[in-house]
Amino acid sequence: MVDRLSGGKIGYIYVPNTSTDGNRELYRGMYEYNEKEALIIDDRYNGGGFIPDVMTNLLERKTLSYWQRNGLTPMKTPGIAHNGPKVMLTNGYSSSGGDAFPYYFRKKGLGKLIGTRTWGGLVGLSGNAGLVDGGGIEVPQFGIYDENEQWIIEGVGVSPDIEVVDRPEQLAKGEDPCIEKAVEVLLKQLQENPPKKVNAPAPPDRSGWNEQMK
Repeated sequence: MVDRLSGGKIGYIYVPNTSTDGNRELYRGMYEYNEKEALIIDDRYNGGGFIPDVMTNLLERKTLSYWQRNGLTPMKTPGIAHNGPKVMLTNGYSSSGGDAFPYYFRKKGLGKLIGTRTWGGLVGLSGNAGLVDGGGIEVPQFGIYDENEQWIIEGVGVSPDIEVVDRPEQLAKGEDPCIEKAVEVLLKQLQENPPKKVNAPAPPDRSGWNEQMK
């Protein structure tokens, strides 16, 4: 759908959680789509897991330099980096690490959040004892606050910049309002700020470099 609506300009990465599967999908998507002009990161129904700071850092990467190898295709550093605009999709099932991911995405200034407010259950469960009958009791052990010494996200969630509701009757017909809005927003950004194409310059004349070094 994204490929069709954008004419192949936009890549789409679904991140099911911030645990093993989510990290795998994000890295796979970044390798596949880092040359696309724009990216959609889909955080809807993200079940959480680890704290997604490393995932956010991956999305934040920009190209620092380019390298021309004689007779070969140019390469860049970092090898996997995306320089174009991005948006992230959220909904009420984006939970725990899925709450933190859009919060970090916005805090880093990576792009717009599109969809509905996240779950608001960003609390940590760690070290709770099990019961003799095989059951357990889960008690939150840590919460999240910001640089202003204010508790954040828990019980509130992360609100989108552009609210779009995925109506079930639309989804049943194969439509996806969030994706359609995301493509619209990104194509407009690409039109207003066309991506710069970086080509290798002509080879330098190094014939006199030895003399200059002397």
